[in-house]
Amino acid sequence: MAQHTFRVNGEAVTVDVADDVRLLWVLRDVLGITGPKYGCGINVCKACTSHINGKAFNPCSVQVQDVGPDDEITTIEGLPDTVGADLHPMQEAWLERDVAQCGYCQPGQIMAAVALVRKVRAEGRQITDDDLDGIRNVCRCGTYNRIREAVRDGAARM
Repeated sequence: MAQHTFRVNGEAVTVDVADDVRLLWVLRDVLGITGPKYGCGINVCKACTSHINGKAFNPCSVQVQDVGPDDEITTIEGLPDTVGADLHPMQEAWLERDVAQCGYCQPGQIMAAVALVRKVRAEGRQITDDDLDGIRNVCRCGTYNRIREAVRDGAARM
């Protein structure tokens, strides 16, 4: 075992796990952060989407040894703190658009949407249909139309 230190949702954490343990299991099983969901474990379904240093990533595909002490991991649990509110504007849009059915993929969907809005804004432009098509998170319930509406609504609130 080895010690690994990094930041999660604004707090420094140190875990004692093998270097090759996937970050998803560290978050869920060691730290008790269950927002990032296990779906496929191979970076396809994107149910575990979180942010590392403000960018979307999938902790199921990252070994804990690849995360350093200066890296900031943000999960759905920490997303509201990034705006100093009870809910992030994207979460509010999700609720108002009644996106979730089973809800399993929603934390990852929201995290992907927030990262996309930030990226597009940094480029000085608005969300396009092509941008929305680029969100590859799988929703087994098929609420894609409501997801698209919520992303646009959330983007307007951010």
